[in-house]
Amino acid sequence: MPRLAIATAAVVLLVASVFLWSRYAEQKRALTEFADLHVSTLASAHPVDVVSTDRHTVKPWFAGKLPFTFSLPDLQNSPFQLAGGRVAYLGQSPGAQLLFQLRQHYLSAFILQDRSRTVPVGVGRKTAHTLNFNVESWAEGGLRYTVVSDASPGDVHQLAELLRQAARP
Repeated sequence: MPRLAIATAAVVLLVASVFLWSRYAEQKRALTEFADLHVSTLASAHPVDVVSTDRHTVKPWFAGKLPFTFSLPDLQNSPFQLAGGRVAYLGQSPGAQLLFQLRQHYLSAFILQDRSRTVPVGVGRKTAHTLNFNVESWAEGGLRYTVVSDASPGDVHQLAELLRQAARP
């Protein structure tokens, strides 16, 4: 009987470990994909499809291009400047990629529908460092937000807070 209990516990531990490792690998892949999208945007001759610092120009541009809507923060009293946006795809799902500038750094904010299989970056707010980029991700109102940049973790968090505040009614 004790051997059976030990064997059962070992199997349960093994299955849990495999599940957690695969979930971690999936999350790491998603974060790497966001970093890759950010880098390819910056390397492009036309990094954004709608070029504007005005949120009232950028947000309406996405109408009809995405199956959801989102709010943009008022950046007047912040160090960030909106550079524009484009439609980005992750896991075959369209989303908004917004490009912000802070001093000499660019920050990409991705907004997609929150589908755990499409953007597997965990529950709640998650901060990570991948491929020399700082990443902060969270879900709010049925949408998944991810901010990626080589700017400091504090700067990434500050932009994330502005987006978080704008998303709340």
